[in-house]
Amino acid sequence: MALVVQKYGGTSVASIEKIRRVAEHIIATKKKKNDVIAVVSAMAGETDRLVGLAKEVMDPPDEREFDVITSSGEQVSSGLVAMTIKSLGEDAISFQGHQIRITTDNIYSKAKIKSIDDRNVRVALGEKKAVVIAGFQGVDEDGNLTTLGRGGSDLTAVALAAVMGADACELYKDDVDGVYTTDPGVCPDARKLSQISYDEMLEMASLGSKVLQARAVEFAKKFKVPIHVKSTPRPEDEGTWVLDEEKVMKSMEEVVVSGVSYDRDQAKITVTQVPDQPGIAAKLFSSLADENVVVDMIVQNVSTEGFTDLTFTVPKSDFKKSIELSEKMARELGAKQVLSDNLISKISLVGVGMKTHSGVASRMFRALANEEINIMMISTSEIKISCVLEEKDTETAVRTLHDAFNLGKTDE
Repeated sequence: MALVVQKYGGTSVASIEKIRRVAEHIIATKKKKNDVIAVVSAMAGETDRLVGLAKEVMDPPDEREFDVITSSGEQVSSGLVAMTIKSLGEDAISFQGHQIRITTDNIYSKAKIKSIDDRNVRVALGEKKAVVIAGFQGVDEDGNLTTLGRGGSDLTAVALAAVMGADACELYKDDVDGVYTTDPGVCPDARKLSQISYDEMLEMASLGSKVLQARAVEFAKKFKVPIHVKSTPRPEDEGTWVLDEEKVMKSMEEVVVSGVSYDRDQAKITVTQVPDQPGIAAKLFSSLADENVVVDMIVQNVSTEGFTDLTFTVPKSDFKKSIELSEKMARELGAKQVLSDNLISKISLVGVGMKTHSGVASRMFRALANEEINIMMISTSEIKISCVLEEKDTETAVRTLHDAFNLGKTDE
């Protein structure tokens, strides 16, 4: 008997008809002599609706109450899935985050999991019930509801798979059947990958790919949880496995770049004529960190006459707050002014093959230059190269790089 953790996203439980299909698949998995834990997201569009309601009342919303509001969608879908399983003749029970005590820190909307009490889950499995768990939810040590960030149900599923020692962690999506070389909506010839390494998937997720939450991939890598990304409408089809690099069956000599990611959820801020002195950058970025703003790319110009410019990117959701903090720090530091631009995007090449191949950057820059696409910022790591561009050039850049590195479908 195997223990299978299955996660169903919002589009997979978007209607009663789809919920019934999910329930039928859970039952079918149980009938193959498996124990099943199903983690569910809120019904598609529900979280956005709740966010809109909260912002009508208070913008920006109170962080504690915001999590109380946005976590409620998963409670509804978990109850509906459990009830549907029961209506089809199988026993099931739903649990909310606090009922299995997914304990987190108290950073609202971006909470990190500290521990999971799996006793109630194990008792229910012992009673041969299908266990349906509300994803995205947690509770801090004071009993306050917390949420794990957008896509947090992925993290709930992976964390449960790790704690429970599950034999499989299947993440079902209604709109995709695996991980592709890029967004098929932008590149129709994008190719589904049979396998991808944790590091590559982590880069793609953090760089804009919406298939998996980056923190879930990071958690899976840390605890060696194999992830299988699959299709809800076609659960029998093979999807994409996310695995340790040494388990990924592909030739590093042939595959240099695995995919192209893009992220429109970016904004750029420049603090001009900052005094070029020790500790100045630390003060600026500490003020942002204290407000839980995640800074991504950072570029500092060469010092001229004792002054320099600092440019960095942040998520658009933190843009307004970041400008206010930067302007405050600019005054304190004696900088000249703060410039901002939220009409940008980030395009990235990802591939573990970059570790052993040269010339990837020059090929990337040449391809963009041939399309007269201007590069504003550049960031690199061992397995990725990212460029900040004007938002209007996003889709052209993605298609150009996808073609330049021959990532599309073959005629085989």
